[in-house]
This record gives sequence, structure tokens and C-alpha cells, in this order.
Amino acid sequence: MKDKGIFICIEGLDGCGKTTQTKLLVKELTKKGYDAVYTAEPTHGKIGTLIREYCLHGEKRISPFAEALLFAADRLEHLEREIRPALRESKIIVSDRYIYSSLAYQGSAGVDLNWIKMINRSALPPDLAILIDAKPETVMQRLKLKKSVMETLENQKKVREIYLQFVKEKELVKVDGNKSKKEVTDSIIQVVTEFLEKKTL
Repeated sequence: MKDKGIFICIEGLDGCGKTTQTKLLVKELTKKGYDAVYTAEPTHGKIGTLIREYCLHGEKRISPFAEALLFAADRLEHLEREIRPALRESKIIVSDRYIYSSLAYQGSAGVDLNWIKMINRSALPPDLAILIDAKPETVMQRLKLKKSVMETLENQKKVREIYLQFVKEKELVKVDGNKSKKEVTDSIIQVVTEFLEKKTL
């Protein structure tokens, strides 16, 4: 059954301003009269909490295959508890990270992209996926304190390569994340507004 709402996800490197921009987008959509809601991955459910404590903030990085499985499990719970219910109510739900994060982060650690897609085969494809593309050197400067085991310059470079691969394949729409916060916000709002206008035609 086709859900009635719109599902948007915002992707990007750690420190690119993704969480801030996702929340600003929801705020701007609400101002325009849309019923928009914010959500994020990893979630605040039991699996998402385990991911943050065990995977992201552990002493060292666990197997990327185990990471991918945990993120996939959290994503399915996310879909059933938050995303699909919001879509059935005709809301615009905007997620701070989604399946492309798994593909980029675990893929950059050597996990086969097709295997990641396979374990996420029940995940609902987003209607629109946006990449806030910032240079790895830039985001590392913003990350004054190391927040997770994945936040190294070498890793961020590899992650960005995979994200840009999906931009080339037209699965992600790229927005320049090296500009000012307002310019990035304006760019994202323009992309989303144009998308929504086409959906209503």
C-alpha cells in the first residue's frame, strides 16, 4: 500500500551541520503550512541506544558487519514506530540520517554495498534524499572533540567518496555544505520546495 505522506532524509559527514539543517528544514516547512516532523537515526529506541553506547562511543570500533546489522535492525524499528505511522497521517517526515549512512559508513569500512542493501531490503526508499556535502578537512575542524570512533579524517574521506557515488547515480541530491549556515538552509529549502511543487502537479 502506498503511503500518503512524504519521506525525506538528510545525509552527510559528521560535523557537516546535518542535524541543525534537518531541524531548520522541519521548522521552515511547518511555517509554510506543511505538517512536518523531525526524526533521526540511530533512534532513541533500545537498539539505537545500544548503537550509540556500544558502537559509536565504545573504546574501539566493532566489526562493521555487526554495525550494519544493528543499524538495519534499528532502521526497521524506526520505520514501524515512527516513519510509516507519520506517512499514513499524510505528514512530511524528515530523517536525520537513513540507509545511505549505512552504505557510506559501513561500506567505507569494507562491507559490500550489495550486502548492506540486501539486509536493508525491507527499508522504505525515501522520496527525496539530500546530501550536505562538506570537505572532510572542514568537518574535522568543526569536530573540536572526537565524538565517535568513526570520526577520523581518513574515514571521513572514504565515506564522502561513497556519498558522492550516490550523487552521480542520482539517488542523492547534493547541496554545498561548505557555505554559511543560512546559504545551506536556503539551498535545502529550495530543493525541497521544488520537489514538493512537482509532487502536487
